[in-house]
Amino acid sequence: MPSIERVVLDTNGLISAAAAPKDRTIAGILTAFRAGDFTPVTSRRLLDELAGALNYPRVRQLLNWTDTRRAQFVEDIAGGSLVVEPAVVTGVAIRDEADLAVIEAAVAGGADCIVTGDKDLLALGAHAGIEIVTPARFLAMLSEPA
Repeated sequence: MPSIERVVLDTNGLISAAAAPKDRTIAGILTAFRAGDFTPVTSRRLLDELAGALNYPRVRQLLNWTDTRRAQFVEDIAGGSLVVEPAVVTGVAIRDEADLAVIEAAVAGGADCIVTGDKDLLALGAHAGIEIVTPARFLAMLSEPA
């Protein structure tokens, strides 16, 4: 069992998982999730962001999902995650204020790490003892001995 228990997967990562489930890294993360190797942490704000992103024209075209399928995807993420009500986090030097929602969910959920491809979040490296890592690094961490 890995020492990583709670993880925030950012919105872009979730959309990547939907769009390219056979990608080796994404498939590995999905397999680890299905095996119960970690618990995803999210918030209502992140779920709303996911629902909105699934409706972007380029994402709609990429996935070619019905409205019902998009809504079901968000419900599936919510149902398989620890949904927290985060407090506002201050004092984080970050360019995109929307990225604070990811950090806030991680802090509220006691996450061990944040998995993202977002360069601004990755540049932080960590916040409040929560590592911020790429999907590839996360998958490698899951393979490391506890």
